[in-house]
Amino acid sequence: MSFFKKLFGINNEEDSKSESSDQTENNNDDELADLETRNQFKENIDNFGCHLCLFEADNYLPGFVYSIGLFEKFNHPEIICFGLNTEVMAKIINHACDLIKEGEVLKTDKLYDEFLNNYPIQFIEVDKAFYANYLGYGSWYYGDFDFPVLQLIWTDKQSNFPWDEDFNEDLKFKQPLLDRNTDFKFYEERNLGVYTTTQVLEGEPILFVFHNEDGDWQFYSSSEPNLEEAILVSLEQITKSDPTINEIYHLQYGYKAWRQSKDDDWEYEEDIDEEETLDE
Repeated sequence: MSFFKKLFGINNEEDSKSESSDQTENNNDDELADLETRNQFKENIDNFGCHLCLFEADNYLPGFVYSIGLFEKFNHPEIICFGLNTEVMAKIINHACDLIKEGEVLKTDKLYDEFLNNYPIQFIEVDKAFYANYLGYGSWYYGDFDFPVLQLIWTDKQSNFPWDEDFNEDLKFKQPLLDRNTDFKFYEERNLGVYTTTQVLEGEPILFVFHNEDGDWQFYSSSEPNLEEAILVSLEQITKSDPTINEIYHLQYGYKAWRQSKDDDWEYEEDIDEEETLDE
């Protein structure tokens, strides 16, 4: 389906070779699939108040769920939630949809106790700098990113929110806070040590990134860097030197990413050739 490629940049080697006589037929199939998907979204919005987009966790990032249609049908911000079981998050957002149907307006300056087994939740306003990272289907449906979104934030078992001093550290990266840290989108500490080379620090563009199975990050300007010139720096130093590195915050464990130049889009795949490491 074409919207998968449009929204998430999924690359398929066979797609890049499909400039044959059947290209028009393929385009028609894509358009039909897009229309069927849009009709499905619209049917759910009409019948239930919203459509839910569910994304399961991978080996690095938490799962998340968000609504489409609350803004269209009720002029209310869409809602997104991270880090819980997807079925639980879907039930929570459906409960929010029921409240909105009854005329309630969910607010950012209020605690709510009825969403999650008497644990408090709170809403924050999502910064538009994060829309392209998480809300691709919403953009595809609405035609742009001109719609408001609230993030539902849950607490730990002691009812501490992520911004509270005593919040459970084990849950810190289960739900990113999408109202802040637009300059640093990784699910890591800013001072995390990562590997690069002196060439990168001297200004060469980062064109190759590796996220090892053990969690280490590597950022290089060449596919075959001279590891004798490797140096350990903070991940924040990398993102400050090149903010476009934030575009691959989602790179899974055991994956690699590359681009032809700093102005090109990233491509990525599983790194099955992970043989040489800086620990050897």
